[in-house]
Amino acid sequence: MAIVNDEQVMKVLRQYNPWWRTPSAIKEESKPQKRLAYYEALKILMHTSIRRFAVLSGMRRVGKTTILYQIIEHLIDEGVNPKNILYATFDNPILKLVNVENVLSIYETMYPIEGIRYILFDEVQYTENWELWMKVIYDSRKDIRLIATRSASPVLEKGSTDSGTGRWSVLKIPTMSFYEYCRLLELDLPLLPENLRLSELESMDLAELGDLMDKFTPLQNHFNRYLMTGGFPELVLSDDDAYAQRMLREDVVDKVIKRDVLSLFNIRSPLLMEKLFLYLCMNSTEIFNATTAAKELENTSITTIDNYIKALEMSNLIYLAKPMDVGRKGSLKGKPKIFVADAAIRNAVLMIDDVLSDEKELGAMVETTVYKHMVSFYQGSPARLGYFRKAKDNQKEVDVVAELPRQKILCEVKYRNHSRVAATDAIIELCRDEKSKVTDAFIITKRLDDFGITRHETIVPILRVPAIAFLYILGKSEAEGHNGKL
Repeated sequence: MAIVNDEQVMKVLRQYNPWWRTPSAIKEESKPQKRLAYYEALKILMHTSIRRFAVLSGMRRVGKTTILYQIIEHLIDEGVNPKNILYATFDNPILKLVNVENVLSIYETMYPIEGIRYILFDEVQYTENWELWMKVIYDSRKDIRLIATRSASPVLEKGSTDSGTGRWSVLKIPTMSFYEYCRLLELDLPLLPENLRLSELESMDLAELGDLMDKFTPLQNHFNRYLMTGGFPELVLSDDDAYAQRMLREDVVDKVIKRDVLSLFNIRSPLLMEKLFLYLCMNSTEIFNATTAAKELENTSITTIDNYIKALEMSNLIYLAKPMDVGRKGSLKGKPKIFVADAAIRNAVLMIDDVLSDEKELGAMVETTVYKHMVSFYQGSPARLGYFRKAKDNQKEVDVVAELPRQKILCEVKYRNHSRVAATDAIIELCRDEKSKVTDAFIITKRLDDFGITRHETIVPILRVPAIAFLYILGKSEAEGHNGKL
């Protein structure tokens, strides 16, 4: 006897798809502000000559479900029969017990109609063998267009490279950029030159740069809040920041670590996983040594630590930045830097009082935010991202390195009141070295009056740019479709 019968599934599907009865019901679920991923997913879904499914991958609360609702609203507005649209989330306790094939079969029993069907599956990691059924659907049902989301899934990564080849595209969705944050709050946005890109700033004179930086002054307090609350749409719109941080801690961290990660990655020690994530938050932006972590965390095995790190990365909770060679300067080998996926997660977990007045903590928050923006900006491009640290001598470091076929970009975060850079710093030495092949270099500063080309004699000019301007312009370029083109 089946644990769940068809009638129960039908009831759940009717609850999740109120537009079957009242098309305007979707207006209550959708939101007006749209993220870049919405347009990318819609383009994949509606492409007339290249048929692909889309998979949206990102941590909880980044807005994946909202994107699905917005796509449903678009389809209905374009005249698609609402009954040709199915939304289902496998986070539901009843649907968890039903596989993809059965949900689709029951839906088509309810509405045996013709025409293209638009299927939107949320949190697919909770249903078994979903990637195999997705392959079957793609190959056998030319009348189906499909979008799926996931928060964490080891299966997805395997499926996207094996079964998914030529069948679906994976869109990684980070938390919102600072630019998206400003748009969501409908702030008065600075009037910038059209299609302004970061690489164009070095050709401006000091007067032009000064006028440009003045435009960001009204956003300064919002930038500080962005660092604290992060890029989670629902929390950004909250009028209670303390409560928002509590929700972040409970809904994003606890649910992902205590439920998603444990159930999907065969984690044998939940307590060790919690301790490891706390350890990573405390050491975010630092080089990670698995041997040291294994000793400090209950003397566990290095293999276990490595496996747990991989689970956290695949759950979209952390980024691993790998060391990269730049020119003839030998770099540290094998040891990644760990970045928590959003600076606000770190704040919520560590609960540090008055973090905005702590220069060291603030620097870690901004470095984390810069790396997250760079990962998002270069998604889908051939860029390699990581960091540089000299292997010998004083182990000088550059926080972020982005390498493309014709570009090598260095970013060093100096988010403090005095952003002095010594002539012996790594970014200066690398920009003096012809063999490093650096094309662009930025020092990311704190104050809006701290900008301009550094006075060091280098082959490649090094531009000091306030963090608020650097991140805003980068996010705006991405939103305008110029991602990957600094």
